[in-house]
Amino acid sequence: MIHFEESQQRHARIEIIPMIDVMMFLLVFFALLSINVISARGVQTNLPQSSTSTSIDPEKPLVVTVTREGPLQVNGADTTLAALAEAVRGEARGNPAPAVTLRTDEAATMQRVIDVMDVLKHASITKVAIATRSKPE
Repeated sequence: MIHFEESQQRHARIEIIPMIDVMMFLLVFFALLSINVISARGVQTNLPQSSTSTSIDPEKPLVVTVTREGPLQVNGADTTLAALAEAVRGEARGNPAPAVTLRTDEAATMQRVIDVMDVLKHASITKVAIATRSKPE
């Protein structure tokens, strides 16, 4: 009688190092993708320059963007001048005295900026700052 040696069976293994490589690639890919998506959310505005600009850091920023001709934006969401007060109140929920930063395009008319400030004043918002960029020296 012939005896055959039983061959050693190889057990399947999960190789973890290639899986870690793939997961790291996906993590970096989505991180870079989210950075590009976030920067593309807003409207491109050319801020006016100021030699006396200072930094502000509110806890919850409330930003109203005033473009030259297009729609207004409250924290990146499009709105109209008529609906601005309600949009600002909705964004400032829970904050009795919200601070609003106006990001105005340097080509926007002063009348458009004043109209926005009037709406904010009627909405009982008195803390308004205008965003600028520093002048090159």
